[in-house]
Amino acid sequence: MNIRYATINELKLISYHDKHVSDNELKSLINQKRIIIAEENKPFLGWLRYNLFWDNTPFMNMLFVLEPYRRKNIGKSLVLYWENEMKNRGYKKVMTSTQANEDAQHFYRLLGYRDCGSLILPNEPLEIIFIKEL
Repeated sequence: MNIRYATINELKLISYHDKHVSDNELKSLINQKRIIIAEENKPFLGWLRYNLFWDNTPFMNMLFVLEPYRRKNIGKSLVLYWENEMKNRGYKKVMTSTQANEDAQHFYRLLGYRDCGSLILPNEPLEIIFIKEL
């Protein structure tokens, strides 16, 4: 498996799968090296997208592994790659979140993330905020 930063040539591929942000935003994130992809012999396996919380703390906004490749440690590999990259850039902690009705919360806790707060939006499940010291 190969994990690396996405390139602008992959904009259409990522846009096809990631419907949460506009193509213009995806292009900007690719140019800022804020999208990491996993692939194996060219098949696209999944991606991790992040930004900065309060402009100073890396915050994973999206971690997604395509259905046929789930439960094969691809998500874990993406997160560990990202954490290592953030540590190498001098960040001391990273953050993410997930809804309380999603199993991802257990995944993040297994990777050492701690609950550090929550957010309640109208007509949405509780959003759990996680933090991890690097």
